[in-house]
Amino acid sequence: MSEVHLKDALDTLKSTGVRITPQRHAILEFLIQSMIHPTADDIYKALEGKFPNMSVATVYNNLRVFREAGLVKELTYGDSSSRFDFVLGATDHYHMICEDCGTIVDFHYPGLDEVEHFAAHVTGFKVNSHRMEIYGTCPNCQGVSAKAQ
Repeated sequence: MSEVHLKDALDTLKSTGVRITPQRHAILEFLIQSMIHPTADDIYKALEGKFPNMSVATVYNNLRVFREAGLVKELTYGDSSSRFDFVLGATDHYHMICEDCGTIVDFHYPGLDEVEHFAAHVTGFKVNSHRMEIYGTCPNCQGVSAKAQ
């Protein structure tokens, strides 16, 4: 399935006139296969062995291109580094975030259209999008705290 996503993403980039460099291809492939919502630094560290001349700035520049093309969402959480999430089509998904280790896990839930309509109605806003995050303790950290007790 990730090969289909990669081909579609590359086609999207080509259709907007973006040249597909080996680094750009590798960064996109890493994002599609990654389940960790990586930071730019995570991506850089994962690919620096394959591309020793690639800089962190190259990763950031490519992430910006992907974001502008609608292929990637940038997830910001306060003062910590942004994380990046490959957009898998029109399916909404949400994030469960561990408050101890920062792990982010996707989960799917029916779209919150009803909530968007209600929010628009009571506030007068035109809703463009929404983001839902739920915070807790992941199974790994639960195990660590259970052992510490």
